[in-house]
Amino acid sequence: MRIEERADGLHIYGYVNVTGKISRPVITPHGKCVETIEERAFAKAIEASGDIAVSVDHDKTHAYASTKTGTLKLKEDAIGLHADVLITDPTVIEMAKKGRIRGWSFGMYNVIDKLEQRAEGELPLRRISGLMLDHITLVVNKNPCYAATSVEYRADEGDCLVEQRAIDIMPELCIIPSENKPDLSDYEKRLEALKR
Repeated sequence: MRIEERADGLHIYGYVNVTGKISRPVITPHGKCVETIEERAFAKAIEASGDIAVSVDHDKTHAYASTKTGTLKLKEDAIGLHADVLITDPTVIEMAKKGRIRGWSFGMYNVIDKLEQRAEGELPLRRISGLMLDHITLVVNKNPCYAATSVEYRADEGDCLVEQRAIDIMPELCIIPSENKPDLSDYEKRLEALKR
């Protein structure tokens, strides 16, 4: 994850999840297992999902960016699910400046999977070949969980089981100076002259 502050807001981009990578143990509808999301699962989800919003810590009461507004761009490439987000909310910008954004997470539902038993003493492997993306979230106060833990909850609408996963990659903050910064040198000279 890379975080850049620019003139138009906070640009956050990087990989939300790496396809083909086996997770640490997670709790799933199948019980405790490790899982991997297969190639093309995210690409199909992006095509099929409607508006996908960006939240903080899975709190979907406020959307800070979305695919509908063009402030969230998602794609699956040879590595995995890549996000490019533009945030203008001052609270989130301040959190980023203080180094409080710890990673990405996402919510998924309507998961198509297959469970494979492995060698004795090893957890089963859940292979996810399809899913719907519910949301993307910035992790601030929770642990990034693709490599740690997982959380499941029932969505408000019906009995849709939404599973949350995250990737554990430390973000890099970069403040980019504004390219359109006005030239104030004449005013600065006048101010200096008034101080004398």
